[in-house]
Amino acid sequence: MQLETYISDLLYRYECVTIPEFGAFLTQRVSATIDDASSTFYAPKKVLSFNEQIQKNDGLLANYIADVEKIPFEVATKKIEKRVKLLKSYLTQGETLTFKNIGDLVFNNEGKILFEPTYELNYLTDAFGLSQFELPSIAREEHKETVEELEKVVPISITPEKRKSKPYLKYAAIALIALTLGGVAASNFYVNKIEEHNQLAQEEAAKQLENKIQQATFSLNPLPAVTLNVTKQTGNYHIIAGAFRVEENCDKKVKQLKADGFSARKIGANKYGLHQVVYASYEDRLEALKALRNIKKTHNRDAWLWVKKLD
Repeated sequence: MQLETYISDLLYRYECVTIPEFGAFLTQRVSATIDDASSTFYAPKKVLSFNEQIQKNDGLLANYIADVEKIPFEVATKKIEKRVKLLKSYLTQGETLTFKNIGDLVFNNEGKILFEPTYELNYLTDAFGLSQFELPSIAREEHKETVEELEKVVPISITPEKRKSKPYLKYAAIALIALTLGGVAASNFYVNKIEEHNQLAQEEAAKQLENKIQQATFSLNPLPAVTLNVTKQTGNYHIIAGAFRVEENCDKKVKQLKADGFSARKIGANKYGLHQVVYASYEDRLEALKALRNIKKTHNRDAWLWVKKLD
């Protein structure tokens, strides 16, 4: 049983994932930061930590394993207990436990568990696709030296008498040259950002145009019926658009999302009796997270990912 894989899946959705009788992995959201010393931008993320005091079985991990492996909840609980005994034996022997994409666990001299996160994955879905990057610095001192050299060779049309009485004109001309050089260096940094923004704007405009064309098409005279083969959606990763007490409202939501271009559908009622609507379902987790990020950004900030194998 790949316990770390199941824990990693749950860390995307929950702030606390407990391994019964062992401890809990916790997540805390951290905003984006900039390191002034290295001019490096760090994307927002979830900071991981481990608390061995939290050991009570909340059923989250066992229920997820039972759903994925299609086994009874009691069997999943037994498998976790067996794995925990093995993990504890490794720690007491002085070995380091490595949880892939999560971090390392080891006993210290006092018999307490120390945790060192790896941060190979960013569990904050809102920051999916973002990575750190360095901002180019502007060498102001070099520009200053360039201006001093230009001052020696660039003629300034001011007579000695006027220059003597109005020395500030000389410095105004020098400042103009410096600003021009600095502006060239700074503008180079923003060119790529502007082009990227324009590309996104063009894509959005094309999408809106396509929607208008589709709406106009619907108003034409009806054409002969055409039979289409519709592929049934599959996959265990579902992007939830909403849940409704009244099924009629659920149907209205599906109709609305389909009009917006989504492959929306109903997936039945949850344990609270609410009828759930999904934007789409996916086989691949990374593809689902990418789609979720796009939907939260452009359509619904409250959308979330549900991992469940449907019958």
